[in-house]
Amino acid sequence: MSDIRIFYKSLDGGKSVSANFRVREFACKDGADIIPIDMELVKVLQNVRDHFKMPVTVNSAYRTPAYNKKVGGVNASQHIRGTAADITVKGVAPDKVYAYLNGLYPDKYGIGKYPTFTHIDTRTSKARW
Repeated sequence: MSDIRIFYKSLDGGKSVSANFRVREFACKDGADIIPIDMELVKVLQNVRDHFKMPVTVNSAYRTPAYNKKVGGVNASQHIRGTAADITVKGVAPDKVYAYLNGLYPDKYGIGKYPTFTHIDTRTSKARW
């Protein structure tokens, strides 16, 4: 079950949500102040960081509906809920990140492999692409 917490970039941007992630990393690229973050997603990302022992960059996490539309996201995107992140791991190919996540969570979450990043979301059902 999701544990979505609401943060504000202006007030909370520098706060840590785990050992290696701060609130501002989950902010929408359109400058919106509000940042919903699923704490289960943060745990997954911290797990990736701990496993590979390399920095994880959050390329895209929360998106406002308008920004999601602008970047071509699907209407029911997990990004709009604050339950998704597109990530890269320094020095690790996206297919290796995908394989790790798929092996760790074989029966849940949304995990997508792209040429330059890996998508992870904490939806309740399993989805792969």
